[in-house]
Amino acid sequence: MSNFGLYEDRVKNFSWSIAEEELEYRQGNVLNIGWYCSDRICLKGKAEKTALIYEGFGGIRKVYSFNDIRLAGNTIGNFLRSIGIVNEDRVCLFMDRIPELYLSFLGVLKIGAIVQPLFSAFGEESLFVRLENAQTRAIITQSKHLSKVRKIIDKLPHLEFIIVADHNKSKKLENREMAFSLQESEPVEHLEIYPTKAETPSVLHYTSGTTGLPKGVKHVHYSLIAQYLTSKWVLDLQDDDIYWCTADPGWVTGTSYGIIGPWSLGITQCVLDSGFSAQAWYKFIQDNKITMWYSAPTAIRSLMRAGDEIVKEFNLSSLRHLASVGEPLNSEAVIWSMKVFGKPFHDTFWQTETGCIMITNFPGMRVKPGSMGRPFPGITGVVLDPKKYEPITETGKIGLIAFRPGWPSMMRGYWNNEEKYKNKFINGWYLSGDRSTIDNEGYFWFIGRDDDVINTGGHLVSPFEVESALLEHPAVAESAVVAKPDEINMEVVKAFITLKPGFTPGPDLELEIMNFVRKKLSSIAMPQAVEFMEKIPKTRSGKIMRRLLHAKEWGEEIGDISTLEND
Repeated sequence: MSNFGLYEDRVKNFSWSIAEEELEYRQGNVLNIGWYCSDRICLKGKAEKTALIYEGFGGIRKVYSFNDIRLAGNTIGNFLRSIGIVNEDRVCLFMDRIPELYLSFLGVLKIGAIVQPLFSAFGEESLFVRLENAQTRAIITQSKHLSKVRKIIDKLPHLEFIIVADHNKSKKLENREMAFSLQESEPVEHLEIYPTKAETPSVLHYTSGTTGLPKGVKHVHYSLIAQYLTSKWVLDLQDDDIYWCTADPGWVTGTSYGIIGPWSLGITQCVLDSGFSAQAWYKFIQDNKITMWYSAPTAIRSLMRAGDEIVKEFNLSSLRHLASVGEPLNSEAVIWSMKVFGKPFHDTFWQTETGCIMITNFPGMRVKPGSMGRPFPGITGVVLDPKKYEPITETGKIGLIAFRPGWPSMMRGYWNNEEKYKNKFINGWYLSGDRSTIDNEGYFWFIGRDDDVINTGGHLVSPFEVESALLEHPAVAESAVVAKPDEINMEVVKAFITLKPGFTPGPDLELEIMNFVRKKLSSIAMPQAVEFMEKIPKTRSGKIMRRLLHAKEWGEEIGDISTLEND
Protein backbone atom coordinates (compact mmCIF):
# COMPACT_ATOMS: atom_id res chain seq x y z
CA MET A 1 0.00 0.00 0.00
CA SER A 2 1.30 3.46 -0.86
CA ASN A 3 1.68 5.98 1.92
CA PHE A 4 -1.12 8.03 0.41
CA GLY A 5 -3.21 4.86 0.47
CA LEU A 6 -2.35 4.53 4.16
CA TYR A 7 -3.98 7.92 4.81
CA GLU A 8 -7.09 6.91 2.83
CA ASP A 9 -7.26 3.59 4.66
CA ARG A 10 -6.97 5.25 8.06
CA VAL A 11 -9.73 7.70 7.18
CA LYS A 12 -12.01 4.87 6.04
CA ASN A 13 -11.45 2.61 9.07
CA PHE A 14 -11.11 5.32 11.71
CA SER A 15 -12.34 5.29 15.28
CA TRP A 16 -10.98 7.12 18.34
CA SER A 17 -11.26 3.75 20.10
CA ILE A 18 -7.96 2.90 18.36
CA ALA A 19 -6.22 5.25 20.82
CA GLU A 20 -8.35 4.08 23.75
CA GLU A 21 -7.37 0.46 23.12
CA GLU A 22 -3.68 1.26 22.74
CA LEU A 23 -3.79 3.26 25.98
CA GLU A 24 -5.81 0.46 27.65
CA TYR A 25 -8.49 2.93 28.61
CA ARG A 26 -12.10 1.88 29.12
CA GLN A 27 -14.97 4.36 29.10
CA GLY A 28 -15.79 5.41 32.67
CA ASN A 29 -12.40 4.46 34.08
CA VAL A 30 -9.95 6.83 35.74
CA LEU A 31 -8.12 8.88 33.09
CA ASN A 32 -5.31 11.07 34.41
CA ILE A 33 -2.86 12.64 31.95
CA GLY A 34 -0.12 13.01 34.60
CA TRP A 35 -0.27 9.28 35.37
CA TYR A 36 -0.45 8.24 31.71
CA CYS A 37 2.64 10.32 30.83
CA SER A 38 4.85 8.91 33.58
CA ASP A 39 3.61 6.05 35.82
CA ARG A 40 2.09 4.08 32.94
CA ILE A 41 5.28 4.34 30.89
CA CYS A 42 7.29 3.00 33.84
CA LEU A 43 4.83 0.11 34.28
CA LYS A 44 5.41 -0.70 30.59
CA GLY A 45 9.08 -1.38 31.34
CA LYS A 46 10.51 1.99 30.28
CA ALA A 47 11.32 3.38 33.74
CA GLU A 48 15.01 3.87 32.90
CA LYS A 49 14.42 5.19 29.37
CA THR A 50 15.34 8.86 28.91
CA ALA A 51 12.24 11.08 29.01
CA LEU A 52 13.79 14.55 28.95
CA ILE A 53 17.08 16.04 27.78
CA TYR A 54 17.32 19.67 28.86
CA GLU A 55 19.86 22.27 27.79
CA GLY A 56 19.82 25.79 29.21
CA PHE A 57 21.89 28.95 29.27
CA GLY A 58 25.56 28.55 30.12
CA GLY A 59 25.71 24.99 28.84
CA ILE A 60 23.57 23.54 31.65
CA ARG A 61 22.45 20.04 30.73
CA LYS A 62 20.11 17.76 32.67
CA VAL A 63 18.77 14.34 31.76
CA TYR A 64 15.68 12.70 33.30
CA SER A 65 14.42 9.14 32.93
CA PHE A 66 10.72 8.29 32.94
CA ASN A 67 11.12 7.15 36.54
CA ASP A 68 12.70 10.52 37.36
CA ILE A 69 9.74 12.42 35.91
CA ARG A 70 7.32 10.06 37.70
CA LEU A 71 8.99 10.78 41.05
CA ALA A 72 9.23 14.51 40.32
CA GLY A 73 5.52 14.69 39.44
CA ASN A 74 4.71 12.83 42.65
CA THR A 75 6.92 15.11 44.74
CA ILE A 76 5.44 18.32 43.29
CA GLY A 77 1.90 16.96 43.53
CA ASN A 78 2.47 15.92 47.15
CA PHE A 79 3.81 19.38 48.05
CA LEU A 80 0.83 21.12 46.44
CA ARG A 81 -1.57 18.79 48.24
CA SER A 82 0.23 19.44 51.55
CA ILE A 83 -0.43 23.19 51.35
CA GLY A 84 -4.10 22.63 50.59
CA ILE A 85 -4.38 22.58 46.79
CA VAL A 86 -7.36 20.41 45.83
CA ASN A 87 -8.95 19.13 42.64
CA GLU A 88 -9.99 21.82 40.14
CA ASP A 89 -7.96 24.55 41.86
CA ARG A 90 -6.12 26.53 39.18
CA VAL A 91 -2.34 26.34 39.48
CA CYS A 92 -0.42 28.70 37.19
CA LEU A 93 2.99 27.70 35.81
CA PHE A 94 4.92 30.90 35.11
CA MET A 95 8.44 29.76 34.32
CA ASP A 96 10.99 29.71 31.55
CA ARG A 97 11.50 26.35 29.85
CA ILE A 98 13.28 24.86 32.85
CA PRO A 99 12.67 21.20 33.81
CA GLU A 100 10.43 22.26 36.73
CA LEU A 101 7.91 23.64 34.21
CA TYR A 102 7.46 20.25 32.55
CA LEU A 103 7.57 18.27 35.79
CA SER A 104 5.10 20.58 37.57
CA PHE A 105 2.67 20.08 34.69
CA LEU A 106 2.52 16.38 35.57
CA GLY A 107 2.34 17.03 39.33
CA VAL A 108 -0.59 19.44 39.10
CA LEU A 109 -2.59 17.03 36.94
CA LYS A 110 -1.86 14.07 39.19
CA ILE A 111 -3.72 15.71 42.10
CA GLY A 112 -6.67 16.70 39.90
CA ALA A 113 -5.90 20.41 39.87
CA ILE A 114 -6.09 22.46 36.66
CA VAL A 115 -2.83 23.57 35.01
CA GLN A 116 -2.74 27.18 33.82
CA PRO A 117 0.49 27.54 31.80
CA LEU A 118 1.48 31.13 30.99
CA PHE A 119 4.29 32.45 28.78
CA SER A 120 7.09 33.69 31.06
CA ALA A 121 7.71 36.78 28.92
CA PHE A 122 4.30 38.18 29.88
CA GLY A 123 4.43 41.50 31.71
CA GLU A 124 2.48 42.17 34.88
CA GLU A 125 -0.69 43.39 33.11
CA SER A 126 -0.99 40.28 30.91
CA LEU A 127 -0.28 38.12 33.94
CA PHE A 128 -2.85 39.92 36.11
CA VAL A 129 -5.69 39.69 33.58
CA ARG A 130 -5.26 35.92 33.23
CA LEU A 131 -4.78 35.17 36.95
CA GLU A 132 -7.72 37.34 37.88
CA ASN A 133 -10.00 35.79 35.28
CA ALA A 134 -9.14 32.22 36.33
CA GLN A 135 -9.26 33.05 40.08
CA THR A 136 -5.95 31.20 40.25
CA ARG A 137 -5.11 29.83 43.71
CA ALA A 138 -1.38 29.10 43.31
CA ILE A 139 1.44 30.10 41.00
CA ILE A 140 4.78 28.32 40.57
CA THR A 141 7.43 30.69 39.28
CA GLN A 142 11.12 31.64 39.37
CA SER A 143 12.96 34.35 41.30
CA LYS A 144 13.52 36.31 38.09
CA HIS A 145 9.75 36.65 37.53
CA LEU A 146 8.81 37.34 41.17
CA SER A 147 8.81 41.12 40.75
CA LYS A 148 5.96 40.88 38.20
CA VAL A 149 3.86 38.85 40.63
CA ARG A 150 4.61 41.24 43.52
CA LYS A 151 3.35 44.22 41.51
CA ILE A 152 -0.13 42.68 41.15
CA ILE A 153 -0.52 40.50 44.26
CA ASP A 154 -2.59 43.06 46.17
CA LYS A 155 -5.24 42.94 43.42
CA LEU A 156 -5.43 39.11 43.50
CA PRO A 157 -7.09 37.98 46.76
CA HIS A 158 -7.63 34.44 45.39
CA LEU A 159 -3.88 33.93 44.79
CA GLU A 160 -2.95 32.33 48.12
CA PHE A 161 0.35 30.65 47.25
CA ILE A 162 3.33 32.03 45.35
CA ILE A 163 5.77 29.14 45.03
CA VAL A 164 9.36 29.98 44.05
CA ALA A 165 11.07 27.01 42.40
CA ASP A 166 14.64 28.41 42.58
CA HIS A 167 14.60 30.56 45.72
CA ASN A 168 17.91 32.11 46.75
CA LYS A 169 17.94 31.72 50.53
CA SER A 170 19.79 35.02 50.96
CA LYS A 171 16.72 36.89 49.69
CA LYS A 172 13.68 37.40 51.87
CA LEU A 173 10.34 36.02 50.78
CA GLU A 174 7.31 38.25 51.16
CA ASN A 175 3.61 37.79 51.83
CA ARG A 176 2.12 34.54 50.46
CA GLU A 177 5.50 33.47 49.02
CA MET A 178 7.15 30.13 49.76
CA ALA A 179 10.17 28.26 48.49
CA PHE A 180 10.06 24.79 46.99
CA SER A 181 13.14 23.02 45.68
CA LEU A 182 12.64 19.80 43.78
CA GLN A 183 16.33 18.96 44.21
CA GLU A 184 16.20 19.36 48.00
CA SER A 185 12.87 17.59 48.50
CA GLU A 186 12.62 13.94 49.46
CA PRO A 187 11.37 12.07 46.37
CA VAL A 188 7.84 10.75 46.83
CA GLU A 189 7.66 7.14 45.66
CA HIS A 190 3.90 6.73 46.01
CA LEU A 191 1.30 9.44 45.41
CA GLU A 192 -2.39 8.72 45.41
CA ILE A 193 -3.51 9.93 41.99
CA TYR A 194 -6.74 11.92 42.05
CA PRO A 195 -9.32 9.78 40.17
CA THR A 196 -9.94 12.17 37.29
CA LYS A 197 -12.32 10.98 34.59
CA ALA A 198 -12.57 11.76 30.88
CA GLU A 199 -14.48 15.02 31.39
CA THR A 200 -12.49 16.27 34.41
CA PRO A 201 -10.87 19.67 33.63
CA SER A 202 -7.13 19.43 32.94
CA VAL A 203 -5.56 22.47 31.26
CA LEU A 204 -6.65 26.12 31.02
CA HIS A 205 -4.91 27.89 28.14
CA TYR A 206 -5.49 31.56 27.39
CA THR A 207 -5.96 32.84 23.85
CA SER A 208 -6.55 36.29 22.42
CA GLY A 209 -9.77 37.44 20.78
CA THR A 210 -10.66 40.39 18.59
CA THR A 211 -12.42 42.24 21.37
CA GLY A 212 -12.46 41.98 25.12
CA LEU A 213 -10.07 40.23 27.43
CA PRO A 214 -8.19 36.97 26.66
CA LYS A 215 -10.34 33.85 26.90
CA GLY A 216 -9.51 30.83 29.05
CA VAL A 217 -9.86 27.70 26.92
CA LYS A 218 -10.95 24.72 29.05
CA HIS A 219 -9.60 21.28 28.20
CA VAL A 220 -10.26 17.92 29.86
CA HIS A 221 -8.25 14.75 30.50
CA TYR A 222 -9.94 12.99 27.56
CA SER A 223 -7.91 15.28 25.26
CA LEU A 224 -5.13 12.72 25.77
CA ILE A 225 -6.86 10.38 23.31
CA ALA A 226 -6.45 12.81 20.40
CA GLN A 227 -3.04 14.12 21.44
CA TYR A 228 -1.66 10.58 21.71
CA LEU A 229 -2.93 9.45 18.31
CA THR A 230 -2.02 12.61 16.38
CA SER A 231 1.49 12.47 17.88
CA LYS A 232 1.82 8.89 16.72
CA TRP A 233 0.36 9.31 13.24
CA VAL A 234 1.13 12.92 12.22
CA LEU A 235 4.39 13.54 14.06
CA ASP A 236 5.16 9.88 13.27
CA LEU A 237 6.72 9.38 16.71
CA GLN A 238 8.38 5.97 17.05
CA ASP A 239 9.90 4.26 20.05
CA ASP A 240 13.53 5.09 19.25
CA ASP A 241 12.91 8.72 18.24
CA ILE A 242 14.66 11.70 19.81
CA TYR A 243 12.02 14.41 19.52
CA TRP A 244 12.26 18.20 19.67
CA CYS A 245 9.20 20.45 19.87
CA THR A 246 10.45 24.05 19.91
CA ALA A 247 7.21 25.51 21.35
CA ASP A 248 6.99 27.02 24.84
CA PRO A 249 4.39 25.28 27.10
CA GLY A 250 2.90 28.73 27.69
CA TRP A 251 1.22 28.01 24.34
CA VAL A 252 -0.92 25.00 23.52
CA THR A 253 1.62 23.36 21.16
CA GLY A 254 4.09 23.24 24.03
CA THR A 255 1.66 21.23 26.16
CA SER A 256 -0.25 19.09 23.63
CA TYR A 257 2.91 18.17 21.70
CA GLY A 258 5.70 19.33 24.00
CA ILE A 259 4.53 17.27 27.00
CA ILE A 260 1.40 15.13 26.61
CA GLY A 261 1.86 13.66 23.12
CA PRO A 262 5.48 12.47 23.34
CA TRP A 263 5.42 11.33 26.98
CA SER A 264 2.14 9.42 26.59
CA LEU A 265 3.99 7.47 23.88
CA GLY A 266 7.11 6.99 26.03
CA ILE A 267 9.25 9.09 23.67
CA THR A 268 12.51 10.84 24.57
CA GLN A 269 12.17 14.57 24.05
CA CYS A 270 14.62 17.48 24.10
CA VAL A 271 14.19 21.02 25.40
CA LEU A 272 16.48 23.93 24.52
CA ASP A 273 16.11 27.07 26.63
CA SER A 274 18.98 29.31 25.57
CA GLY A 275 17.59 31.75 23.02
CA PHE A 276 17.51 31.47 19.24
CA SER A 277 20.41 31.31 16.81
CA ALA A 278 20.80 29.13 13.74
CA GLN A 279 24.14 27.83 15.01
CA ALA A 280 22.74 26.89 18.45
CA TRP A 281 19.73 25.13 16.94
CA TYR A 282 21.72 23.12 14.40
CA LYS A 283 24.25 22.15 17.06
CA PHE A 284 21.42 21.04 19.35
CA ILE A 285 20.01 18.80 16.59
CA GLN A 286 23.47 17.42 15.80
CA ASP A 287 24.59 16.79 19.40
CA ASN A 288 21.33 15.12 20.48
CA LYS A 289 20.82 13.26 17.18
CA ILE A 290 17.26 14.58 16.95
CA THR A 291 15.10 12.55 14.58
CA MET A 292 11.72 14.35 14.69
CA TRP A 293 11.57 18.14 14.75
CA TYR A 294 8.32 20.11 15.28
CA SER A 295 8.88 23.83 14.84
CA ALA A 296 7.24 27.08 13.69
CA PRO A 297 7.33 29.00 10.39
CA THR A 298 8.87 32.07 12.08
CA ALA A 299 11.82 29.98 13.24
CA ILE A 300 12.12 28.29 9.85
CA ARG A 301 12.19 31.65 8.06
CA SER A 302 14.85 32.87 10.51
CA LEU A 303 16.95 29.80 9.66
CA MET A 304 16.45 30.54 5.96
CA ARG A 305 17.75 34.06 6.52
CA ALA A 306 20.88 32.64 8.19
CA GLY A 307 21.67 31.02 4.84
CA ASP A 308 22.37 27.59 3.39
CA GLU A 309 26.12 27.47 4.06
CA ILE A 310 25.80 27.28 7.87
CA VAL A 311 23.73 24.10 7.51
CA LYS A 312 26.75 22.34 5.99
CA GLU A 313 28.80 22.94 9.16
CA PHE A 314 26.64 20.44 11.07
CA ASN A 315 25.74 16.78 10.73
CA LEU A 316 21.94 16.80 10.61
CA SER A 317 21.61 13.35 9.08
CA SER A 318 19.66 12.10 12.12
CA LEU A 319 16.59 14.12 11.04
CA ARG A 320 13.89 11.77 9.80
CA HIS A 321 10.67 13.81 9.87
CA LEU A 322 9.91 17.55 10.05
CA ALA A 323 6.65 19.34 10.87
CA SER A 324 5.50 22.90 11.36
CA VAL A 325 2.77 24.65 13.38
CA GLY A 326 1.46 28.02 14.53
CA GLU A 327 0.86 30.00 11.35
CA PRO A 328 0.80 29.39 7.60
CA LEU A 329 3.98 27.77 6.30
CA ASN A 330 4.84 29.56 3.07
CA SER A 331 5.79 27.45 0.07
CA GLU A 332 9.33 28.92 -0.05
CA ALA A 333 10.06 27.42 3.38
CA VAL A 334 8.96 23.94 2.25
CA ILE A 335 11.08 24.15 -0.90
CA TRP A 336 14.04 25.43 1.12
CA SER A 337 13.82 22.58 3.65
CA MET A 338 13.80 20.07 0.79
CA LYS A 339 16.98 21.68 -0.52
CA VAL A 340 18.96 21.90 2.75
CA PHE A 341 17.56 19.00 4.82
CA GLY A 342 16.51 16.71 2.00
CA LYS A 343 12.95 16.54 3.35
CA PRO A 344 9.97 18.89 3.57
CA PHE A 345 8.40 20.45 6.63
CA HIS A 346 4.87 19.04 6.95
CA ASP A 347 2.51 21.87 7.82
CA THR A 348 -0.16 21.25 10.48
CA PHE A 349 -3.21 23.39 11.28
CA TRP A 350 -4.97 23.50 14.62
CA GLN A 351 -5.78 25.89 17.48
CA THR A 352 -5.81 26.33 21.25
CA GLU A 353 -9.54 25.54 21.09
CA THR A 354 -9.11 22.30 19.11
CA GLY A 355 -6.39 20.90 21.37
CA CYS A 356 -4.93 18.68 18.65
CA ILE A 357 -3.87 18.72 14.99
CA MET A 358 -6.92 19.05 12.73
CA ILE A 359 -5.60 19.52 9.18
CA THR A 360 -2.25 18.09 8.26
CA ASN A 361 0.21 16.97 5.66
CA PHE A 362 0.01 13.33 6.75
CA PRO A 363 3.32 11.43 6.55
CA GLY A 364 3.68 9.89 3.11
CA MET A 365 1.08 12.15 1.49
CA ARG A 366 2.38 14.33 -1.30
CA VAL A 367 3.28 17.68 0.26
CA LYS A 368 2.00 20.60 -1.78
CA PRO A 369 4.18 23.56 -0.74
CA GLY A 370 1.95 26.24 0.80
CA SER A 371 -0.94 23.88 1.61
CA MET A 372 -2.10 22.94 5.11
CA GLY A 373 -2.90 19.42 3.93
CA ARG A 374 -6.06 17.40 4.60
CA PRO A 375 -8.17 16.71 7.72
CA PHE A 376 -6.81 14.18 10.22
CA PRO A 377 -8.69 10.86 10.11
CA GLY A 378 -11.82 11.18 12.24
CA ILE A 379 -11.98 14.95 11.72
CA THR A 380 -14.67 16.36 9.42
CA GLY A 381 -13.27 19.63 8.09
CA VAL A 382 -14.97 21.91 5.57
CA VAL A 383 -15.08 25.51 4.40
CA LEU A 384 -18.42 27.20 5.01
CA ASP A 385 -20.18 29.92 3.09
CA PRO A 386 -19.78 32.96 5.39
CA LYS A 387 -23.45 33.96 4.93
CA LYS A 388 -25.32 30.66 4.84
CA TYR A 389 -22.90 28.68 7.05
CA GLU A 390 -23.22 25.69 4.75
CA PRO A 391 -20.29 23.73 3.24
CA ILE A 392 -18.90 25.10 -0.03
CA THR A 393 -18.58 22.41 -2.68
CA GLU A 394 -16.98 24.67 -5.28
CA THR A 395 -13.21 24.13 -5.64
CA GLY A 396 -11.08 27.18 -4.89
CA LYS A 397 -13.86 29.29 -3.35
CA ILE A 398 -12.92 31.06 -0.10
CA GLY A 399 -14.87 30.09 3.01
CA LEU A 400 -14.64 29.75 6.79
CA ILE A 401 -12.69 26.74 8.07
CA ALA A 402 -15.09 24.71 10.24
CA PHE A 403 -15.15 21.31 11.93
CA ARG A 404 -17.88 18.91 13.02
CA PRO A 405 -17.76 18.91 16.87
CA GLY A 406 -17.05 15.80 18.89
CA TRP A 407 -13.30 15.06 18.69
CA PRO A 408 -11.72 14.20 22.10
CA SER A 409 -9.56 17.31 22.59
CA MET A 410 -12.16 19.91 21.60
CA MET A 411 -12.37 22.66 24.21
CA ARG A 412 -15.21 22.22 26.69
CA GLY A 413 -15.81 25.94 27.09
CA TYR A 414 -14.33 29.37 27.69
CA TRP A 415 -13.72 30.03 31.36
CA ASN A 416 -16.74 31.92 32.77
CA ASN A 417 -17.78 32.97 29.27
CA GLU A 418 -20.52 30.67 28.02
CA GLU A 419 -21.81 33.21 25.50
CA LYS A 420 -18.46 33.48 23.67
CA TYR A 421 -18.22 29.69 23.66
CA LYS A 422 -21.69 29.27 22.13
CA ASN A 423 -20.81 31.82 19.44
CA LYS A 424 -18.08 29.47 18.17
CA PHE A 425 -20.75 27.01 16.98
CA ILE A 426 -23.34 27.45 14.26
CA ASN A 427 -25.41 25.05 12.15
CA GLY A 428 -23.69 22.11 13.85
CA TRP A 429 -20.17 23.35 13.03
CA TYR A 430 -17.29 24.70 15.14
CA LEU A 431 -16.03 27.94 13.53
CA SER A 432 -12.25 28.29 13.59
CA GLY A 433 -12.15 32.01 12.74
CA ASP A 434 -9.85 31.33 9.76
CA ARG A 435 -10.52 31.37 6.02
CA SER A 436 -9.34 28.88 3.41
CA THR A 437 -10.01 27.31 0.04
CA ILE A 438 -10.02 23.58 -0.79
CA ASP A 439 -8.55 22.21 -4.01
CA ASN A 440 -9.80 19.30 -6.11
CA GLU A 441 -7.80 16.77 -4.04
CA GLY A 442 -9.18 17.96 -0.71
CA TYR A 443 -6.10 19.96 0.32
CA PHE A 444 -6.76 23.14 2.35
CA TRP A 445 -5.05 26.44 1.42
CA PHE A 446 -4.97 29.09 4.14
CA ILE A 447 -6.20 32.60 3.22
CA GLY A 448 -6.22 34.53 6.50
CA ARG A 449 -7.98 35.33 9.77
CA ASP A 450 -11.67 36.16 9.67
CA ASP A 451 -11.18 38.78 12.40
CA ASP A 452 -8.61 41.35 13.48
CA VAL A 453 -6.52 39.07 15.70
CA ILE A 454 -2.82 39.45 14.83
CA ASN A 455 -0.82 36.24 14.32
CA THR A 456 2.78 37.26 14.94
CA GLY A 457 5.25 34.42 14.82
CA GLY A 458 2.49 31.93 15.60
CA HIS A 459 1.30 33.82 18.70
CA LEU A 460 -2.13 35.45 18.65
CA VAL A 461 -2.22 39.04 19.84
CA SER A 462 -5.45 40.87 20.65
CA PRO A 463 -5.60 44.41 19.19
CA PHE A 464 -7.96 45.29 22.05
CA GLU A 465 -5.41 44.27 24.70
CA VAL A 466 -2.61 46.31 23.08
CA GLU A 467 -4.88 49.32 22.56
CA SER A 468 -5.92 49.18 26.22
CA ALA A 469 -2.28 49.12 27.32
CA LEU A 470 -1.41 52.03 25.00
CA LEU A 471 -4.16 54.17 26.49
CA GLU A 472 -2.50 53.87 29.90
CA HIS A 473 0.56 55.74 28.61
CA PRO A 474 0.31 59.40 29.68
CA ALA A 475 0.95 60.70 26.14
CA VAL A 476 -1.63 58.59 24.30
CA ALA A 477 -5.09 60.02 23.61
CA GLU A 478 -6.39 57.33 21.22
CA SER A 479 -4.95 54.19 19.72
CA ALA A 480 -5.71 51.65 17.01
CA VAL A 481 -3.72 48.47 16.43
CA VAL A 482 -3.47 46.35 13.27
CA ALA A 483 -1.16 43.80 11.68
CA LYS A 484 1.77 45.00 9.58
CA PRO A 485 3.52 42.71 7.04
CA ASP A 486 6.85 41.26 8.19
CA GLU A 487 9.34 39.08 6.36
CA ILE A 488 10.14 36.78 9.30
CA ASN A 489 7.02 36.83 11.51
CA MET A 490 4.52 37.15 8.61
CA GLU A 491 2.88 39.99 10.53
CA VAL A 492 3.72 42.16 13.52
CA VAL A 493 1.87 44.69 15.66
CA LYS A 494 1.60 48.28 14.41
CA ALA A 495 0.04 51.03 16.51
CA PHE A 496 -1.63 54.19 15.22
CA ILE A 497 -1.71 56.85 17.92
CA THR A 498 -3.08 60.33 18.52
CA LEU A 499 -1.35 62.28 21.26
CA LYS A 500 -2.69 64.34 24.13
CA PRO A 501 -1.98 68.10 24.08
CA GLY A 502 1.55 68.97 25.13
CA PHE A 503 3.20 65.88 23.63
CA THR A 504 5.25 65.96 20.43
CA PRO A 505 5.72 62.99 18.06
CA GLY A 506 9.29 61.74 17.69
CA PRO A 507 11.58 58.68 17.80
CA ASP A 508 12.19 58.95 21.56
CA LEU A 509 8.47 58.96 22.37
CA GLU A 510 7.93 56.10 19.89
CA LEU A 511 10.54 53.97 21.67
CA GLU A 512 9.15 54.89 25.08
CA ILE A 513 5.64 53.81 24.04
CA MET A 514 6.94 50.52 22.57
CA ASN A 515 8.78 49.65 25.79
CA PHE A 516 5.79 50.67 27.88
CA VAL A 517 3.68 48.01 26.13
CA ARG A 518 6.47 45.42 26.28
CA LYS A 519 6.69 45.74 30.08
CA LYS A 520 2.93 45.71 30.61
CA LEU A 521 2.07 42.91 28.17
CA SER A 522 4.97 41.09 26.49
CA SER A 523 7.64 41.40 23.82
CA ILE A 524 5.26 39.68 21.39
CA ALA A 525 2.50 42.27 21.94
CA MET A 526 4.91 45.21 21.71
CA PRO A 527 4.27 47.37 18.61
CA GLN A 528 7.10 47.02 16.12
CA ALA A 529 6.04 50.31 14.54
CA VAL A 530 4.20 53.38 15.79
CA GLU A 531 2.56 55.95 13.52
CA PHE A 532 1.38 59.22 15.03
CA MET A 533 -1.83 60.59 13.51
CA GLU A 534 -3.92 63.75 13.83
CA LYS A 535 -7.07 61.64 13.82
CA ILE A 536 -7.88 57.91 13.84
CA PRO A 537 -10.53 56.87 11.25
CA LYS A 538 -13.85 55.91 12.85
CA THR A 539 -17.39 55.13 11.83
CA ARG A 540 -20.12 57.67 12.57
CA SER A 541 -21.01 55.57 15.60
CA GLY A 542 -17.46 56.02 16.92
CA LYS A 543 -16.07 52.55 16.14
CA ILE A 544 -12.43 52.51 15.02
CA MET A 545 -12.14 51.41 11.37
CA ARG A 546 -9.22 49.05 11.72
CA ARG A 547 -10.06 47.76 8.25
CA LEU A 548 -8.91 51.04 6.70
CA LEU A 549 -5.65 51.02 8.62
CA HIS A 550 -5.08 47.35 7.77
CA ALA A 551 -5.72 48.01 4.06
CA LYS A 552 -3.23 50.89 4.15
CA GLU A 553 -0.51 48.62 5.60
CA TRP A 554 -1.12 45.74 3.23
CA GLY A 555 -1.75 47.77 0.07
CA GLU A 556 -5.31 46.46 -0.23
CA GLU A 557 -8.44 48.03 -1.67
CA ILE A 558 -10.03 50.31 0.92
CA GLY A 559 -13.57 49.35 -0.09
CA ASP A 560 -16.77 50.97 1.17
CA ILE A 561 -16.13 53.97 3.45
CA SER A 562 -19.69 55.27 3.53
CA THR A 563 -19.83 54.76 7.29
CA LEU A 564 -16.67 56.81 7.89
CA GLU A 565 -17.37 59.82 10.09
CA ASN A 566 -17.15 63.24 8.45
CA ASP A 567 -14.73 65.90 9.59
